[in-house]
Amino acid sequence: MNLVDLAWPEVAALSRDMPVVIPVAAVEQHGHHLPVVTDSLLLGEIVARVSRRLGDAVLFAPLQWLGNSHHHLDFPGTLSASPRVYLDMVADTAECFLAHGFRRIVVVNGHGGNDVPVKQALFELRQRHRTRDDLLLLMTTYWGLGTRPWEHDPAFVQREMGHACEWETSMVLRAAPQLVKPHEGLETVAFGNPFLPGFRAWITKERTHPGHIGSPQAASAGKGETLFALFAADLAAWLERVIRWDGRSWEG
Repeated sequence: MNLVDLAWPEVAALSRDMPVVIPVAAVEQHGHHLPVVTDSLLLGEIVARVSRRLGDAVLFAPLQWLGNSHHHLDFPGTLSASPRVYLDMVADTAECFLAHGFRRIVVVNGHGGNDVPVKQALFELRQRHRTRDDLLLLMTTYWGLGTRPWEHDPAFVQREMGHACEWETSMVLRAAPQLVKPHEGLETVAFGNPFLPGFRAWITKERTHPGHIGSPQAASAGKGETLFALFAADLAAWLERVIRWDGRSWEG
């Protein structure tokens, strides 16, 4: 169920135990071969598939296309909200639903750079409403729910999500092939080891000259359909856990 399709009395009539999903993505550079809308395009397709599967059990907010993408600003076409602005934007969006009485707020992320500020936004939101014991404030990134695509198709080269990589290029080839420019001759840009298992703050041009990270030359539309099907199934199953939550317990 999509919020934007409803009139306000219809929203008012919904159960306040219905999970509200806020999809967040980005508009940013994706190498020489993919459009800047890639993250929003891919998350939009996954959300559409999950929405069809779950029907009226979940309320989907409009996809937020402006993300925290400052690390990509050296590449033209990138649009970004600074981390604090982005954090407040996510928190304020969730606050609107809390003000309307909804209790289960789920942010579904489609861009790696949104991960830290979204978690911080929800952490701050929980502290702001610390006297309540009926709230469920969650986030997930769609490719972080345990999918192992290579177990379904051994032709997959990558073992993790990159950037404008085998996985993303395959999904755009499936969803909007007309937007993909020649990629077959591109070289692999290694993920590298930025002091793992520690964390290193980085900007994209430190890791890649062309803008992609991974192996876009290995992409195919068939792999893209496999990825969409797996990611949508994982997200739908996770949201079903949110639907089943008893309203009080720590685990779900």
